[in-house]
Amino acid sequence: MILAGDIGATRTRLAAFQTENNKLELVVENTYKSQEHGGIQEIISGFVKAEGIPVHSACFGVAGPVRGGKSKISNLPWTIDSRQLAAQLKLEWIGLINDLEAYAYGIDALESKDFVTLSDGLGEDAEGNRVVISARTGLGVAGLYWDGFRHHPFPCEGGHADFAPNSDLEAELAQYLRKKFHHVSCERILSGPGIRNIYDFLRDSGKAEEPTWLQNRMSEAPDPPALISQLALENKAAICDQTLNIFVSVYGSETGNCALNFLATGGVFIGGSIAAKIVPRMQHSVFMESFLDKGRMRALLADIPVKIILNDNCGITGAARYTLIQKAFKSRIRVSA
Repeated sequence: MILAGDIGATRTRLAAFQTENNKLELVVENTYKSQEHGGIQEIISGFVKAEGIPVHSACFGVAGPVRGGKSKISNLPWTIDSRQLAAQLKLEWIGLINDLEAYAYGIDALESKDFVTLSDGLGEDAEGNRVVISARTGLGVAGLYWDGFRHHPFPCEGGHADFAPNSDLEAELAQYLRKKFHHVSCERILSGPGIRNIYDFLRDSGKAEEPTWLQNRMSEAPDPPALISQLALENKAAICDQTLNIFVSVYGSETGNCALNFLATGGVFIGGSIAAKIVPRMQHSVFMESFLDKGRMRALLADIPVKIILNDNCGITGAARYTLIQKAFKSRIRVSA
């Protein structure tokens, strides 16, 4: 049985999959609040013991760069060493990949109902590159290149690239954030904390008013960015509506940048919990207009299909698929030897 995980700063999801004829079947899954635990070994050991499942190999998608089988989780004081973890858990093999790379591996396992299409473009170019972008606690990006036979996912840390303002208002936002963080990456805007950063900017700069009732709600909210998004969708607070509009506009612009950087004629896929929860606002013209607003490259971007991933299991399924691919590859090596 394969153990797969999606390890992020806010939550960690684990799932066990059975395999038969290279097909995956989800057996059991659970979700944990990452910051309530001291490390991933504690969570995995508890999951395996509670479910009583015989696990032989595992793969985890982690929110951070992976080098030499090791990763320091972004926005969380965890360091994971795949070899050390495999020895501690007595597993044959553990794969460690970037969480967006896991998303990329999961795309081909999804069905049409798992997507919302923002733009059909000319349809997916079967031999074209793809890109996945996902705003959650942080901002992740991964690419998939075509080698003549199939798509190969690869990670990057594009979410930490510089934020490039596209309006006077965004320039003021960047200046405001620079005073707080010095380096203003895209992640400072395109993330859950980023939504709060935009809100604070509008309030502190006097560009939008925070009514007393909302100030009270914000101080009591367990998840202020989620509250901001909810009130914006319900059209109950102008400052929340303006916050989400800025977020969606910047999201569209950065997604367009990624499409150009990767020449993603095979499709642009938007993952993460935020986009899936604000689909009605993502479907407004603001997102796609910002996506297309690239001067001479507008026509190229108009040809590229853009989709939101709704299936929350995309990353964890991708981690399990990565394990299958690695096993098949190693089997071929043994046979050829």
